[in-house]
Amino acid sequence: MPSKDSKALVAKLENYAAGGVEDVTELKGADLLRLRHGEWRAVFKEDGTVIAVVKVAHRREIYR
Repeated sequence: MPSKDSKALVAKLENYAAGGVEDVTELKGADLLRLRHGEWRAVFKEDGTVIAVVKVAHRREIYR
């Protein structure tokens, strides 16, 4: 993952954690959320005040 993309993805996660609106979607059949940045996806769980990132991968590989 390119450095600029990883920094942008972390910034989006931090913005989401602070209450900002980001492109976050619930995944069907799982208690997980997805955040997009370009070709990259972060799958994470949110438990009140904690966001736990489960997986970060390219969009063609994330859902496998």
